[in-house]
Amino acid sequence: MSLGMVPVERLHLKHVLQTVCVLESVILRSFGPEGGQVLFIRDTGQAMLSRSGARILAALRLEHPLARMVVECVSKHSIITGDGSKTFILLLASLLRMIHATACKESNVSQTYSSRDAAEAASARHLADELLVFALEKLGDLIAFGVVPYGCCLSWEDFTAKTQLPAQTNNHCVQKVLASFFRSRLGHTHCDFFSNLTCELLTQFKNNQPSLSLQFVNDNLPVLHTPVSGFPISCSRLIEGQVIHRDFATPCPKTDHQPVKAVVFTGYLQRKLLSAGEVLELECGNIAQFNAWAERSLECVIANLQSLGISVLLSAVKQSAAVLALASQADMCIVECVGEDELSLFAQLSGARPVSDCSMIEPDQIATLTFCRPILLGAHRYVHVAFHDSEERVMVTPCSLVICGPGEGHTDQYVCAFRDAIRMLLSTWEPMSMTAVRASKRTLQSNKSTSLHTENQLPNAAPFQQCVLEPGCVIPAGGTFEFLLNHVLLQHGRSSSISHDTNMGIPAVSQLLAKALLSVPRQIYFHSPRCFLQTQTRLLSFIENHSHPLSLIHKEEHNTVLVQGQDVCPLEEGKQSIHCCREDDVSSKNFILDLGLESVSCKYQLLLAVLQCVSSLLRVDTMLCTHTALHTQSRRLANISWEGTEDEAEE
Repeated sequence: MSLGMVPVERLHLKHVLQTVCVLESVILRSFGPEGGQVLFIRDTGQAMLSRSGARILAALRLEHPLARMVVECVSKHSIITGDGSKTFILLLASLLRMIHATACKESNVSQTYSSRDAAEAASARHLADELLVFALEKLGDLIAFGVVPYGCCLSWEDFTAKTQLPAQTNNHCVQKVLASFFRSRLGHTHCDFFSNLTCELLTQFKNNQPSLSLQFVNDNLPVLHTPVSGFPISCSRLIEGQVIHRDFATPCPKTDHQPVKAVVFTGYLQRKLLSAGEVLELECGNIAQFNAWAERSLECVIANLQSLGISVLLSAVKQSAAVLALASQADMCIVECVGEDELSLFAQLSGARPVSDCSMIEPDQIATLTFCRPILLGAHRYVHVAFHDSEERVMVTPCSLVICGPGEGHTDQYVCAFRDAIRMLLSTWEPMSMTAVRASKRTLQSNKSTSLHTENQLPNAAPFQQCVLEPGCVIPAGGTFEFLLNHVLLQHGRSSSISHDTNMGIPAVSQLLAKALLSVPRQIYFHSPRCFLQTQTRLLSFIENHSHPLSLIHKEEHNTVLVQGQDVCPLEEGKQSIHCCREDDVSSKNFILDLGLESVSCKYQLLLAVLQCVSSLLRVDTMLCTHTALHTQSRRLANISWEGTEDEAEE
């Protein structure tokens, strides 16, 4: 089909808003601490239950290209931070409503364009670009000045602190962060159990580098955990060593509590032998001699492994029947078809290099195991190994996570929540750097026909601002971040003027963003508007009574509060460094404290991602409707329906 014959559809601002509002109506069912779960029924009759915004959106069959574009933006953000998918859609819809209302007012008085729709589109794009530039240049500073001082910074000791009683673990900041996260994903019933289980996993790390430890768990979680359906969630636990998700191809070794030596083979034991045997067959012309020679060669290989004390072979491929038979006769255990990720983790935890040539095995290629035995988890039998203590292995105590659920859908939901919690902690401990912010700004400039700002106009970042936010910054949950940022944005709008085209009369973008932020706590307190007003009033009253200069920086490090780089006073044991989190400073003891904590870094990245999505959406001007063999109708409307088969929510 030639380009001239392709149906063309102009996209108006109201069409973009309508598409996002449809997505908003879907996620609002499960938003907030009191939100419900969404049940999907596949064509096969299998049920999928979830409160995860990313999974709900990915499970929709979206025909409209803009809807798919929004879901893709949400998915990419969720993969990085593990959180904020539903808030992403909520803020996106709120911003588009305000931009639409502002653009409509401007188009009614505009004398620049003859077409009102063109005037609305131009006004909306300009406002979206101004919002994004404002966020890239000023938002990090405003959050650091007006939000961070009312939160606290986690220390790695909070992550790895060991306590004896679950009630004591609830006093840790990391417990509050995880409990708040799991409450929005799994409800009130299981949030404390999973937060304790996550902290128990983090206590296995021995080093003092949080980002490396969390990255290790994030990278290896698919092989570090084992899902088990048909059991109550209380059966979830940590077990020693590594669970290899394969069964023994030959009888498991009888070690009698003796150390076990194992090697990892990456290929076939007979590969080189068959090649040499083919040459022998050509010379002798006797297949019987070839078979005898091959058997003797395999016997030599097995004998060599026995002489080295090796009794367990982990194979990446399926070995031949002859190899399995000879290994069984020699009381040697073989585990076949082990996944590449599991072999890589085994090599990392044991410190042994894989073996590619069975005739040349070095000492550093032999792993010493405490035991190697079968383990029954649910209806499946796996291989369970434990590693011998080694001084070289100082990063982590090897352990595997068993996650149980009454049904397959529940178990999968718990696994996804645990994975996203690790990503959230990693994003909290690794806040976005100034380099990433400037890279986003350069991308915006390259997409614009006229540059609004230049790199040299970026304000000089203070030394503490080079990473935008301090590692581990958290704030009380329940809309506290939005209330505080709304307050500081309104103050910024009153105290400073932002350059705009006077003919367009666009209001200050800081005020527009401040109003949009309140949509989040309004939805959190949707069932109790009075609670929304009380929370906002108490928080603003607290800010007025505990005013602080903008240069005041609070940071918890080694149990000391730092103000302008100088030690002021040591913290009492078990207290948080920021006064907003203390019970004696708040009129109501239940105010903020019972709601847990949430990541400031994740919130900041969420705002930037939403504003970038708004700018991208409003740049779409025309949609070309094409016909394919599978879709004979033009894609004109946002046709959103429940999907019969679950789409992938990951990359």
